[in-house]
Amino acid sequence: MSRRVVNITLDNLSDLAPRCRRCVFWELDPVSGQRAVEAGDTSLEKEAWVSAVLLDWGSCGKIVYVDDAPAGFVTYAPPGYVPRSVAFPTSPVSPDAVLLMTAHVLPDFAGGGLGRMLVQGVAKDLMRRGVRAIEAFGDLKWTQPSCVLPAEHLLAVGFKTVRPHPRWPRLRLEVKTAVSWREDVEVALERLLGSMTPEGALRPV
Repeated sequence: MSRRVVNITLDNLSDLAPRCRRCVFWELDPVSGQRAVEAGDTSLEKEAWVSAVLLDWGSCGKIVYVDDAPAGFVTYAPPGYVPRSVAFPTSPVSPDAVLLMTAHVLPDFAGGGLGRMLVQGVAKDLMRRGVRAIEAFGDLKWTQPSCVLPAEHLLAVGFKTVRPHPRWPRLRLEVKTAVSWREDVEVALERLLGSMTPEGALRPV
């Protein structure tokens, strides 16, 4: 069984699950996102966002393949490229950090360490680019899969709260910590990525 992690590009964007390919929860602000949904052009908006970030900043996501079958993905970017981030009461993201937007490992491939591969791939990429940390917004009242990460699972894999909130804390993970993750965080990480799917429409404010 071969496993490989590659950067998300316009050529392989279609390998995301259809609902993830259409999701623009993070890529647009709440008002623009709702307009895109009503206009039915979210796939075009997603492609435009990926294209713009690739041209301006570089790699903003990774896909993991198992025997050439797409098995999971992760997306990330500096907060300036993520309009939804400013809608959270615990924004802004720290200037030395990149925002972990969303990720998912398909159920058929859960438990195989793919989540750790994805996040460590992100960490290694960011380390090469001089980024110190990964931050994410968590949901302390998370009950169902959505684009907002469950805070409990983020804490379980080493994220620390840097700005508390009764619902939407902002959490941080030093890049060096993620690069050196041992296998003992694998179960918690698989739970985290298995819970993240861009189908939800939670509104942070």
